[in-house]
Amino acid sequence: MSNNILLSVEKPARYMGGEMGTVSGREGALEFVLAFPDVYEIGMSHLGLQVLYGVLKEVPWIMPERAYAPWPDLEESLRTQGKPLVTLERSLPLIEADVVGFTLQYELSYTNILNMLDLSGIPLLASERNEGYPLILGGGPCAYNPEPLADFFDAFLIGDGEDAIVEIADCVRQWKEEKLPKSVLLEQLARIQGVYVPCFFEVSYRPDGAVEKIAPLLAGYGSVKRRFVADLESAYYPTSPVVPFLKTVHDRVSVEISRGCTRGCRFCQAGYIYRPVRERSPERVLEIVEETLGNTGYDEVSLLSLSTGDYGCLTPLLKGLMDRYASQKKAVSLPSMRVGSLSPEMAEEIRRVRKTGFTLAPEAGSERLRRVINKGITEEALLENARAVYSNGWRLIKLYFMIGLPTETMEDLDRIVEISREVKRQGKFAGNGGDVNVSVSSFVPKPHTPFQWEPQITEEEIVDKQRHLRGELKKKKLIMKWQDASLSGMEGVFARGDRRLSRLLIEAHRLGCRFDGWWEHFDRLKWAQAFEASGIDASFYLRRRETDELLPWDHIDCGVKKEFLLAELAAALKETATPDCRFDKCTGCGVCDFDQIKLRLKDPVPFDTYATESAPEAPVEEAQRIRIRFEKVGRMRFLSHLEMLTLFTRAVGRSGIPIRYSQGFHPHPKFSFATALSVGIVSYAEYMDFEVNAGYTAAELERALNGSLPEGVRVLEATEIPLRAPALSVIMDKVRYRVTLPEELAHDLQAKVEAFLALESSPLKREKKGKSTEFDLRHELAELKVEGSALEMVVGRGKPVEFTCAILDVQPEALKEARLEKLEVLFS
Repeated sequence: MSNNILLSVEKPARYMGGEMGTVSGREGALEFVLAFPDVYEIGMSHLGLQVLYGVLKEVPWIMPERAYAPWPDLEESLRTQGKPLVTLERSLPLIEADVVGFTLQYELSYTNILNMLDLSGIPLLASERNEGYPLILGGGPCAYNPEPLADFFDAFLIGDGEDAIVEIADCVRQWKEEKLPKSVLLEQLARIQGVYVPCFFEVSYRPDGAVEKIAPLLAGYGSVKRRFVADLESAYYPTSPVVPFLKTVHDRVSVEISRGCTRGCRFCQAGYIYRPVRERSPERVLEIVEETLGNTGYDEVSLLSLSTGDYGCLTPLLKGLMDRYASQKKAVSLPSMRVGSLSPEMAEEIRRVRKTGFTLAPEAGSERLRRVINKGITEEALLENARAVYSNGWRLIKLYFMIGLPTETMEDLDRIVEISREVKRQGKFAGNGGDVNVSVSSFVPKPHTPFQWEPQITEEEIVDKQRHLRGELKKKKLIMKWQDASLSGMEGVFARGDRRLSRLLIEAHRLGCRFDGWWEHFDRLKWAQAFEASGIDASFYLRRRETDELLPWDHIDCGVKKEFLLAELAAALKETATPDCRFDKCTGCGVCDFDQIKLRLKDPVPFDTYATESAPEAPVEEAQRIRIRFEKVGRMRFLSHLEMLTLFTRAVGRSGIPIRYSQGFHPHPKFSFATALSVGIVSYAEYMDFEVNAGYTAAELERALNGSLPEGVRVLEATEIPLRAPALSVIMDKVRYRVTLPEELAHDLQAKVEAFLALESSPLKREKKGKSTEFDLRHELAELKVEGSALEMVVGRGKPVEFTCAILDVQPEALKEARLEKLEVLFS
């Protein structure tokens, strides 16, 4: 993207590309764009997208590219300048790609999909796209009910994508080479297991609005069975993932230790569509962690699973990880711990570096309602877990609950308050005290679950229950977080929607709906207009479904039998438990064929199986300081000060530099910058100080950093300095800049310089975050001269843009195409 556009947006690093782990070149390769319909920070935190990118970059005839939903500031710039949405890798307009594959992670991102297509110049409706347009593909959990998006997509991938994505790419490549009609491509795609082509099904409706018939139009294509990775042990894992420059939502190495869950929580879609459980061996996990930490420089490892605490070898694995990485200040987090699965040994291992937060999910307040949803945990186990967490030094526990679950009463709601208060009391019993944050979401019935027939409570009911809970929790001095009731209602409409919702989405997009999952962007009035204009009644989609009713997603086969889901619904109403088939007999859900598709569990091993001798930490006094000068050029000039800090933190982690760390619960590497450089300025004179172990030389540091830094950041020199030498910010005196102006601003430059130098004073007032500072530009200017169409200046306080604006009498916007360079720092 142009200098002009990137300087006009809040976070240029979202769009500049060039991250470690990306692919470049591959001219003539099949251009496969992985598109995520949300902001970069969320998309880059999604492990599934990293896995698919890694799979594609292993194939030499595929050029993987990425695109994310542009934040409103970039969208405005693109529309104003008539520019299309492009990829991060090569600035490829999406309309020129061969395949654009969208991740369907969340129903409230659907308008972003339409907006990304629109910004790319790609027709929204699949029926309006011929052979000249890219294939529009969708996949992810929301693809298990693809019907609300069926009119926009050429095809969907149902299930695991590691193998199928290459088969799809190969199918498109052959079709392109043979120059056949698009209809032939769609027929070929339909033959790939897991690929759903919506135009090969015709849907009709009854007078009452329910689905009457889903008629296949292609012989032998009556339903679509999900794609399945049988063995996680041999499945691809990206040990050289794309490493973002800016902080993302999940800023760490994420390792999927198991896939699938058979606990059978009746509200949980993931628990049914990802069955059965397939575990990776601890040996393979340790291997993945070692490689990935070395390639990324992250300082935290997250062990991912739908229920991490159920992983059979979790405690020995934790012991092995902490033995290897505690001395390197690398932490381990367990984001999905089931109540009752935290052992004292586990807690002790996690806290060896830093406590990364602890979350428990009772889901329902009362024992009765937990039986209804088959949660299978007791209040006693919850309180015991809480006491153990507080005893091991955690100060805060987050509790997750749902409201609006089937059969819920006000008594169940009040139990949320009581159990939250009891959890907080465990902190006192543990002797340390502690806080509780209560997070309350609204139940949304999801396809392929036992509750897919159940109604969703109205927005009014959600608001009433939230208000009641908020008031009662406040009395107990507990903090509550909740989701906007309108967002839950919208999610419910699209979760169980049908093809008629396409007209609602088109109308909402036309009205300007974007980023609907973000409360600050969700616009209730626009959505109300869209519902009215499209003739869609939201309550129709939130209603109870009859158990003999044809559901919009009935032709999508997730493996779980409908009869099993109906039996589970009946069991819920009787408050009957269904055991986990990992620890009990087979429940007959229908997923396993007991040959390829089956439970794949690893046998438990003794606690110290993966233990190693921890590396001793060097004594604090054995340290030395090294000062470096480095350049920041090319696209790297768009990185902010905070993003440069992240970049160097990761480079240090990748290169194995023996950096010193601060003390305390959250240790940080000991390095410091001179001053913050404004975004957009090229610099040949950036300075940093590093504190490293004694004996590590400046030459070694320079070599290590240059082997780990991305293109555009390079260490130019490194020098050992006394450990107690003054800080860079203290000895910096002045800075030399050069500002090369666009032709239209370079007229009469010498005269303007002389006029400015003749001034006695040029006051400047800065306003930032409600604070104002004043200083005199003329007094801060030590040197100023003209070099062709450039200004060269030596200044104390002040930014080169501020001086240039004052000299030329223009606004900062006029300098967006100017080249700003930091040439030299003058030290006192």
